Amino acid sequence: MRKPMTIPEIQKMHLQGEKITVLTAYDYPFARIMDEAGIDIVLVGDSVGSTVAGYDNTLPVTMDDMVYHTRAVVRAVRQALVVTDLPFLSYQIDVTEACRNAGRLVKEAGAQAVKLEGGEPMAETIAAIVRMDIPVMGHIGLTPQSIHRMGGYRVQGRKDEQARQLLADARAVEQAGAFALVLEGIPASLARQITAELSIPTIGIGAGVDCSGQVLVIHDILGLCEKYSPKFVKRYADIAPLIREGVDAYIREVRTGEFPTAEHSFN
Repeated sequence: MRKPMTIPEIQKMHLQGEKITVLTAYDYPFARIMDEAGIDIVLVGDSVGSTVAGYDNTLPVTMDDMVYHTRAVVRAVRQALVVTDLPFLSYQIDVTEACRNAGRLVKEAGAQAVKLEGGEPMAETIAAIVRMDIPVMGHIGLTPQSIHRMGGYRVQGRKDEQARQLLADARAVEQAGAFALVLEGIPASLARQITAELSIPTIGIGAGVDCSGQVLVIHDILGLCEKYSPKFVKRYADIAPLIREGVDAYIREVRTGEFPTAEHSFN
């Protein structure tokens, strides 16, 4: 059994040039499987709103939702680092509330770090949470909580002005004390430049191969989320047909009386 993943271990991996692997999880079964497989970081993402709750976006997700799902994940994980998203309106209003909510995710839910979206405008908030000894993972580029401003899920940083701002955002997040930075939906060349300039690891999602690591949503890579199919997603398995096959067989056997048999009954 490998030793538990920690912030210093993540930093060590980055310094040694080892790629960092991250996947989302929202419940005990998936978290247990990916932890046993050797994932480095389990992200309890607010993407749970879209993948599990069926919302059109992440905005309706609450702090109570994130606490609940983080608790379930933490019960399963023995080795990976558990990072949890701060949901929309849990950190944008003021720094005090942001610190309180970050503390809830650590104290009540058992997360080892939190993630929040935003660059320069969030630097003060990141610094305040870090001063509480709560590790923070940043997130810039395509930030899903900003879909209304962006006009949807659009690649960011293609224009020179946007690219310059994202570079400034990345530097601000690092200077504020974040231990890592998610780069989502930006050109690969820009992600390469940001990664080269920062001393902290970058975790890419739709940001090319040169990031320090990669993150994807577990439901996307297993073919369980049919609402969206982003270009950056690779499907590593397609388990939806297997689930349907099992459910179809169960329905058929119950209706025909094939199940339960004596084997599944008590005397």
